[in-house]
Amino acid sequence: MSVEISQLNISESWKQKFSLIEKAGGPELPYIKNLEFNERIGLKFNIVAFIFGPLYYVAKGLWRQAIVYLLLSVALGFLLEALGFHEIAKAVGYFFAAIFGLRANTSYYKKIVLCQTSWV
Repeated sequence: MSVEISQLNISESWKQKFSLIEKAGGPELPYIKNLEFNERIGLKFNIVAFIFGPLYYVAKGLWRQAIVYLLLSVALGFLLEALGFHEIAKAVGYFFAAIFGLRANTSYYKKIVLCQTSWV
């Protein structure tokens, strides 16, 4: 089941992002190369999600993903730190920040437009 984007009670910028996701073929983005470069960048990466990570996801109602990513990040960081891989342990935080930034737009699209509850 999906919802008409123009009828959603969300900001115009989210309506534009959701329309671009549909133009790109849905959340898997199979036709993303058909979009202009600046549209692709804005669609593939969410800078606010990168900066605020789990807090942003919780604010958007994606709390399950926030918990899983946060727990994985902390567990992997502690494991690598315990094994003596200090530099790699630091990089884990940046890696998961990138995951938050890369997955935010399509995850929110699935929740709002497709009415899919991710990671039940």
